[in-house]
Amino acid sequence: MKQRVLILGYGEMGHAMEYLLAARHDVRIWNLGTLVKGNHATLEEAVADAQVILFCLPVNPHDEIARRIAPHVVPDCLCLTIAKGLDETGRTAAQIFERVFAGKRHYGVMYGPMISEELRAGRHGFADAVLSDAADFAVIHALFLGSTLVCQQASDLHGRSWSVILKNVYAILFGVADQLQLGDNLRGHLMVAALAELSGIVQSFGGKANTPYSYAGLGDLLTTATSANSHHHELGRKLARGEWQDISGEGVHTLRMVEKYRLFDWRGYPLFALAHDIVSAPQTLRERLQDYLRQLREVERCAI
Repeated sequence: MKQRVLILGYGEMGHAMEYLLAARHDVRIWNLGTLVKGNHATLEEAVADAQVILFCLPVNPHDEIARRIAPHVVPDCLCLTIAKGLDETGRTAAQIFERVFAGKRHYGVMYGPMISEELRAGRHGFADAVLSDAADFAVIHALFLGSTLVCQQASDLHGRSWSVILKNVYAILFGVADQLQLGDNLRGHLMVAALAELSGIVQSFGGKANTPYSYAGLGDLLTTATSANSHHHELGRKLARGEWQDISGEGVHTLRMVEKYRLFDWRGYPLFALAHDIVSAPQTLRERLQDYLRQLREVERCAI
């Protein structure tokens, strides 16, 4: 069934969504105050005519844009976001949508391994779709039917949101380990320890313990932690090489927001604390890494 789709944002993911949808749906695009594709004069007019609105934007403008368009979104329209970060007040995209749309409009998130370059090259992507109304999964199914994006219906909106956001933090450590040639065994440890910490953090927000073992958690973590094109994996490599300029990205921003707003007791999670410390003071990287490994060995002796 052909749908009227409005894509907000025309960066890499906006282009990827256009690639996936344009052949089967009526796709309109808005970017940076301009309607790139469509026959409406204003954003508000485009919104009023849309059946699906895809937020392919960073999380920071979500609140402003969601509030701007909310009065114009038709009742049966589904607003979806793929944003994997925190805004400047420490909120997830899901929290913003919940605040603006809950009880008024349909909304949801789509998270998982969806590298834009691979989608545009015709390769498969995979996503968990968590929706305010489970019945809206029929819309998701029809939207991507015939494309290379495989979506599965999921639950735990906030648990999956935190899983996909925090994976960028842990991916930095994989880059550090690979640059220092610490071996495949350590990479295995990092994956196990990261998932255990993600499970604990998700539960601290009221989420389910097994949520990180999903496309939004394990799937996206594995992709980001091992991909040659991963920004956060390369960031870890840069830190280990002593290249400390331009240390930025969603994972770095997440570390700062978690600390600034005390979003959870991050010092209680050793691997997260390690990432925080080496990003905050990269000159201590090797010392902090050795401390972390020493503590692991001490715990091992105590366990015996």
